[in-house]
Amino acid sequence: MLHVRSIFVSDIHLGTRACQAEHLIDFLREHSAEHLYLLGDIVDFWSMARSVHWAPAHNTVVQKILRRARHGEKVVFIPGNHDEVLREYVGTAFGGIMLTDHAIHETADGRRFLLTHGDEFDQVTRYHRWIAVLGDYFYNLLVSINLRLSWIRRRLGRPGYWSLATYAKRRVKGALEFVFDFEDSVIRGARADSTA
Repeated sequence: MLHVRSIFVSDIHLGTRACQAEHLIDFLREHSAEHLYLLGDIVDFWSMARSVHWAPAHNTVVQKILRRARHGEKVVFIPGNHDEVLREYVGTAFGGIMLTDHAIHETADGRRFLLTHGDEFDQVTRYHRWIAVLGDYFYNLLVSINLRLSWIRRRLGRPGYWSLATYAKRRVKGALEFVFDFEDSVIRGARADSTA
């Protein structure tokens, strides 16, 4: 097992068919750490409001994270937009997992980084929630279509994995980020937090 100072995990989307919990389980089996940062969208309550797909591997992920916290690993959970219902509990610890709205991570060489999910800087998520929810619905539809495309690609002997959903999300998100000046908002937020 490889020991590292910190592990950063986000956008697992437990509770959905597209969740690749098995890959995370393999990674967690091979790596131990002093800090485990869960940076939002670990559980996808948005998708679970429509339909729940909770595979045994999803339970295993939760159990492994709880076990790490019990054995002294510092586990910090910063909720994202898909698990935003947990923001009500910021400042509380559950099973040794601390819920917080952000954290400051200091690297071995003394650099400091603001850790956040980032949705609080996303102008669509903050001010046009209906677009974000609609986008999430269509993203999940694309993931479903992509599962079928992947099967067809494998049958045709096409190497590698290609994600239709990721491709579409990047194209749409890129346009929206340009319009809403996302990166400047993040920089302003990080600077304001570092002076607080």
